[in-house]
Amino acid sequence: MLEILKAWYHKNFSDPQAVILALVILSGIAVIFFLGNALTPVLAGIVIAYVLEGLVGKICRLGVPRSLSVIISFSLFVASIVLLLFGLIPLVSRQISQLITNLPAILNKVQQLVVLLPEKYPALGIDNLKEMVSSINAELVSLGQTLLSASLSSVIDVFTLAVFFVVVPLLVFFLLRDKGKILHWLQRFLPEGRGLAYEVWRDIDVKMGNYIRGKLVEILIVGAVTYITFKIMGLNYAATLSLFVGLSVIIPYVGALAVTFPIALIAWFQWGASSEFVYIIVIYMIIQFIDGNILVPLLFSEVVNMHPAAIIIAVLVFGNLWGFWGVFFAIPLATLIQSVLNAWPALQAHKSTG
Repeated sequence: MLEILKAWYHKNFSDPQAVILALVILSGIAVIFFLGNALTPVLAGIVIAYVLEGLVGKICRLGVPRSLSVIISFSLFVASIVLLLFGLIPLVSRQISQLITNLPAILNKVQQLVVLLPEKYPALGIDNLKEMVSSINAELVSLGQTLLSASLSSVIDVFTLAVFFVVVPLLVFFLLRDKGKILHWLQRFLPEGRGLAYEVWRDIDVKMGNYIRGKLVEILIVGAVTYITFKIMGLNYAATLSLFVGLSVIIPYVGALAVTFPIALIAWFQWGASSEFVYIIVIYMIIQFIDGNILVPLLFSEVVNMHPAAIIIAVLVFGNLWGFWGVFFAIPLATLIQSVLNAWPALQAHKSTG
């Protein structure tokens, strides 16, 4: 066994480039794992600056100086933050409070519907239905309490949130403005012979940048179209449900299914078994179809080439490790792993032919 391990180590880590790449990856994982909470504003600033860099580059290609491009991109970012703080968040907060208030009425209507089911479907059994209703009630009440406690805790953490909204934009501005200086400074600490690490970075830089920017565009488009549709249809809690629908695209395959239930429940509570209920569900399904079959291929046609099973596994693994951000970056992280696995055999083949 020891000889096998030695042979495996010699095969994969005899080249200094492979060792450097492994050390860079392990160092990044260690920093995030041990200092992730303390460095959350820094990591958020790096991600946002990375996203805005694409916009800066496009403006620069129009002949605009980089300094002015940075100012324009940063101004658009600040404007979006202001719109979020004073537009979307208060509206969603009010709608969530209304939803919590109306939750008992929704539960009562669900109970009335379930009680009538044995008359239509005797095989279901009244005892099983009562148990199911009790379980659903308990889960929904628990969800309402969780939302309420979250809103209370958010009031307590308002100072921390305010600091976050001040520090992160400042970091974003300086990271964009001084990108060249920062990269030059970081390169001083990297050892020589880092060609494999650069090769992996070039591959992941293109894929990750396009993916993150494309995913943000997808969230905005799906959320905006859903909101306009729900608002025109007169569906209650349109802003909150649209926000959930927009964020659901972060979780491939699973997110759309998970958000369907609250939309159907609220639409049924508002309209009952009517034509409006059918229309809203059909239109929502059309939006999901267009997103999955037109928008996603258009935005990500050459970004990620992974099997759906690998994507789901990545979402589960990284989501369990880092929560929401793990889910959001699951596919870029999986792409990083894929790039490393693809580059490593190429390095070994190059060594053997060299």
